[in-house]
Amino acid sequence: MSAEFSIHVDPSRDLVRIEMRGLFEPEDVQRFLRARTVAHRDLMCGPNRHLTLNDLRDMKIQPQQSVVAFRDMLADPVYRSRKLAFVAAPTLARSQLMRALNGREAKCFEDIASAETWLFADDLDDVGRLPRTA
Repeated sequence: MSAEFSIHVDPSRDLVRIEMRGLFEPEDVQRFLRARTVAHRDLMCGPNRHLTLNDLRDMKIQPQQSVVAFRDMLADPVYRSRKLAFVAAPTLARSQLMRALNGREAKCFEDIASAETWLFADDLDDVGRLPRTA
């Protein structure tokens, strides 16, 4: 299966919704990066104030070059999301995702509903308590 992806922006919710499927070669990652740049132009929020939900359930095990390219992509501060949620099956592909995150704060879920609940829980911290004060 070759690489396929879709990117949809919901400006009213400051949400970027991504689906990725198949096997990504380095040129596919570059094609994705170009599409992401275009999609981000539709956001109405300030820089780095958007939410991202990325569904990777149909992604295959990726070549090491692609994992490195995704890691570099996730490290780019220009496109950094306020909150980043991944939906991924507990497979080797999910293990690759965790390596690509390279310590970046994000959460993995097994279903869309759980990811959305976490993304839109702006007033609660990760365990459901009231927001922390400085």
